[in-house]
Amino acid sequence: MKEAEEQGGEISLETGAMTKESLEVLLNTLPVDLTFVNAEDKVQYFSQSKARIFPRAKAVIGRKVQQCHPQKSVHKVHQILGDFKSGQRDVAEFWIQLKERLIYIRYLALRDKNKEYLGCLEVTQDITDIKKIEGEKRLL
Repeated sequence: MKEAEEQGGEISLETGAMTKESLEVLLNTLPVDLTFVNAEDKVQYFSQSKARIFPRAKAVIGRKVQQCHPQKSVHKVHQILGDFKSGQRDVAEFWIQLKERLIYIRYLALRDKNKEYLGCLEVTQDITDIKKIEGEKRLL
């Protein structure tokens, strides 16, 4: 993959291909914040969307995820990651009020085709306006 990136080529994926630049723009444009924690519990990646809810500094890359949470919630982080690693569960969901906004936080276990644990994806989204949707609005 490094060769393709250095040559400005595309990164080949199972359902298509795109350049590194396109992939990065896509991840930063999604209406959610993403953070990837590898199988060793280290933060390996985070998206940089304009509406990021919880600020991230590049200094967190390589840091244990437990060090990125308030002390009072670290035991919960350990429990979730332990459950993911053991295969006991694949999702943990939370929602919190942050000022006037409703924030939905999901942790998703990432597994390869052999169901081996690869890490965890944290997805954070402001759902305040989504909760207000009623009826339907069609494209046409």
